[in-house]
Amino acid sequence: MKGSELFDKEKAHFNLARLTKGGEQFEIIVEPDKAISYKNGSISDVKETMKYEKVFSDAKKGLLASEESMKKVFETVDSVKIAEVVLSKGKIQLTSQYRDSLRDAKKKQLIELIHRNAVDPKTNLPHPVTRLENAFNEAKVHVDERKAEDQLEGVLKLLRPILPIRFETRKLQLLIPSKYASKAYSTLKGFGRIIKDTWHSDGTLLSVIEIPAGLQQELTEQLNKLTHGDVDIKISEEN
Repeated sequence: MKGSELFDKEKAHFNLARLTKGGEQFEIIVEPDKAISYKNGSISDVKETMKYEKVFSDAKKGLLASEESMKKVFETVDSVKIAEVVLSKGKIQLTSQYRDSLRDAKKKQLIELIHRNAVDPKTNLPHPVTRLENAFNEAKVHVDERKAEDQLEGVLKLLRPILPIRFETRKLQLLIPSKYASKAYSTLKGFGRIIKDTWHSDGTLLSVIEIPAGLQQELTEQLNKLTHGDVDIKISEEN
């Protein structure tokens, strides 16, 4: 069976793992997210990455690698074993559509990272997401495929002439009535580091939590909703 029978070549926009070895080219059509996870060691089964369990010499043309070339280079014709080598030692070739979607996702991660962890020094409140999106556009921020955290410092240098941004943490002391304490405690664990929790004999919870300053408003709103406003929140001076 020819490789071209596996798919419509007119729609052949593939994410590939490619390895050139022994003067031959070998390609595997991959699921990009899983292929990246395999390269990073997050998943171990190479079959999860393979869209087709076939080895190609030119996937876009639908040309399968010959058994002769596979035996010569890999000493096997087992496509899964060959895929392990191609993914481990080769490079992942991503389509422009996938790269664009990846950059869009990284941009959203960066905006959310700044929104949740930073404040406007003038107001001590987080910048709204829309304001951050506009600043990204105005500053012509270019986002690539690296982890959002690895790009943050460079992005902030571009944004700060447009928006004042300060990263800080804040400690809050919370007094929560007994009838809401258990549910509220689960909420607190999702926001930051609980420094102290004291359960009074009547079930009231006194807690001190350290959170990114940008999350204070969101946490306050959630606790007020959960307790119907019956919660005491104040800035803590504890070290």
